[in-house]
Amino acid sequence: MARSSSLVLLLAVSAVLVASSSAANFYQDLDVTWGDGRGKILNNGDLLTLSLDKSSGSGFQSKNEYLFGKIDMQLKLVPGNSAGTVTAYYLSSKGANWDEIDFEFLGNLSGDPYILHTNVFSQGKGNREQQFHLWFDPTADFHTYSILWNPQRIIFSVDGTPIREFKNAESNGVPFPKNQPMRIYSSLWNADDWATRGGLVKTDWSNAPFTASYRNFNANACVGTASTPDSSSAEWLSEELDSTSQERLKWAQKNYMIYNYCADNKRFPQGVPQECNIS
Repeated sequence: MARSSSLVLLLAVSAVLVASSSAANFYQDLDVTWGDGRGKILNNGDLLTLSLDKSSGSGFQSKNEYLFGKIDMQLKLVPGNSAGTVTAYYLSSKGANWDEIDFEFLGNLSGDPYILHTNVFSQGKGNREQQFHLWFDPTADFHTYSILWNPQRIIFSVDGTPIREFKNAESNGVPFPKNQPMRIYSSLWNADDWATRGGLVKTDWSNAPFTASYRNFNANACVGTASTPDSSSAEWLSEELDSTSQERLKWAQKNYMIYNYCADNKRFPQGVPQECNIS
């Protein structure tokens, strides 16, 4: 779709403001919403940490809701034996027919790789999981995890390398998130009933508190305010994968994807979901 038609669609959905938080300050952009002090904003707003102990995890959410955008966050995940823990970082709307775009990081025993779990919900329906290992240790340093969401596609990227693309297939009857503004949420919590090896490996609380760290939040996105988008700062509205990015996507999926719902014929004996058959 041409950029002009993207803008028409966007304006038809909502009057919006293109807001960039490139000089992000967590005090200005986010609220720690639960955890009784376990979520902390530090270094004059440049760093945010979430921690988990046996009593509670913690979480935050964005002050703004967004309808389309390019969202970046740098994370450094729980080091060492993180089995049983989940660090979730996602966009979500509210209500029974919510939309959601998920990154979830499933902890593991020391020396075993994290699992990066992705999912897309539209109108309350998910079941679109793809899972990956990473080509680096996500606990040793900060890495950038990005969501591009525009009217044509959703692209998940890690350090600028796309790992997943979910295209708008409404013309084939597949719902696509496009009408509901979403907030950014993140949480660190105990999920040892399912997170590691299907729940076989439990959280070792002798390693608590577990801590995940965040920095360099950037939301180049549309928020629900009465204004019009500046097309010069909204190139992401029509962004798509160029040939180089398509090759990187194939590389990541060939070498690091460990689960793809579109290939799970046992789970879908009547046939995989319709979007799986669309190139």
